[in-house]
Amino acid sequence: MTGRGIGEIGPAAAAARLGAPGVVFLDVREPGEHAVASIDGALLVPMREIPGRLSELDRSSEIVVFCHHGGRSAMVAQFLRGQGFDRVLNLTGGIDGWSLEVDPEVPRYR
Repeated sequence: MTGRGIGEIGPAAAAARLGAPGVVFLDVREPGEHAVASIDGALLVPMREIPGRLSELDRSSEIVVFCHHGGRSAMVAQFLRGQGFDRVLNLTGGIDGWSLEVDPEVPRYR
């Protein structure tokens, strides 16, 4: 857990959950970032759209939130926890960490 009360998960541990029933990977980056690099099967909901799209998320699912490096996703994870989502994890290192530790075919960008 971080000091903000949200859980964290590293890229390797998250990769083991990818595609598992009841697990949603939530990409909170912008569409342009998603076009450059993505995780197959992830749901793209840009950070600014999260409040208006909460109904698209299943409160019983485990939600792995990610962004580029983990900053925006930590804020979204904290917001989701405050909205009653109990099974929220922030992907440490974001998609950049995913590229470094899990899938080097996923492009890195600035």
